[in-house]
Amino acid sequence: MNELALLNNFFDDVMGDCNMPSFTFKPAAYNAPRVDVKEGKGAYTLQMDLPGRTEKDINIELDHNVLTISSVHEATKEEKGGEKNEQKWLLRERRYSEFSRRFSLPDDVDGTKLSASFKNGVLTIDMPRKELAAPQRIAITAA
Repeated sequence: MNELALLNNFFDDVMGDCNMPSFTFKPAAYNAPRVDVKEGKGAYTLQMDLPGRTEKDINIELDHNVLTISSVHEATKEEKGGEKNEQKWLLRERRYSEFSRRFSLPDDVDGTKLSASFKNGVLTIDMPRKELAAPQRIAITAA
């Protein structure tokens, strides 16, 4: 039995049967950053908060009108412990994180003119709109 199991048993014993709702932690659900998308007259703008990341951590791809934003971030901080400060990790979830989000873009997005910028932890993608062809009427000929 490890230390986490002891900790879980402690909380189970303390909380007992107090009819508290059960929470299941799913890390994948928390790794996907939230997005805001604005529609303007000539473009769409997507903004995504990515604190603690740099532009080198982010990958943006457009394939068949599907925009994919992904990132892998790994902390590489080296820790040195002395004899007085001996510590070991019981749970470490902040060392490595990754996400991937996909967006189906509207037909009026001009995929050749997308631009992205990254400032103060916020990724901004500008997606200019293009003129769509007007519907055509097709004549029917009698056979």
